Amino acid sequence: MNTVEYIEKYKVICICRRIYGEDLLRLARALNKGGVRMMEVTFDQADPDGIRKTAEAIRMLKREMKDSMKFGAGTVLNCEQVQAAFDAGAEYIISPNTNEAVIRRTRELGMVSMPGAMTPTEILQAHDAGANFVKLFPTGWLGLKYLKDIMGPINHIKLIATGGITEENFGEFLKAGMVGAGVSSRLVDKKLREQGNYEELTARARKFTEIAES
Repeated sequence: MNTVEYIEKYKVICICRRIYGEDLLRLARALNKGGVRMMEVTFDQADPDGIRKTAEAIRMLKREMKDSMKFGAGTVLNCEQVQAAFDAGAEYIISPNTNEAVIRRTRELGMVSMPGAMTPTEILQAHDAGANFVKLFPTGWLGLKYLKDIMGPINHIKLIATGGITEENFGEFLKAGMVGAGVSSRLVDKKLREQGNYEELTARARKFTEIAES
């Protein structure tokens, strides 16, 4: 199964921001136990050491869990970050925006491209530049009515929901035609991690997985 097929099958991508080391590994194991098979490690643009930290995190995850999950890089804004992610073993590149140079370099390196877009013009520009998927961002704020309106003329593009995705609305976005979702706060809850309550994160992961499978 190639990475595009993998994303279409498992649908849920956990978005991890500023989580590194053992904390990140424990989180990945807990979510994987609940059926989540993909994780996005984001670049922290405000951290001067962000590229190194993200690359090291992806290398660690690949080393420890390469047989059970696929890992990618998120908040990728330039080709330097694309290259760093590729060198670390990332299999897909996710951005909050549409940058044609980032899309082209991602595809040249054999990775799956998932740029972010909001308007029909941006979505089509991303698709025409070679994106495998387009991340509709911020989906939760835009809402189902917006999605249904734009899906009329551009229903040939594979859209990923990101921003405000919960157990309550995930299924509705899938029914409306989206092929998957990036999920952050519900799956990385800082308070639960600080409490060591990874069982609750596993339970949440299982709920998202059940919705994806149904």
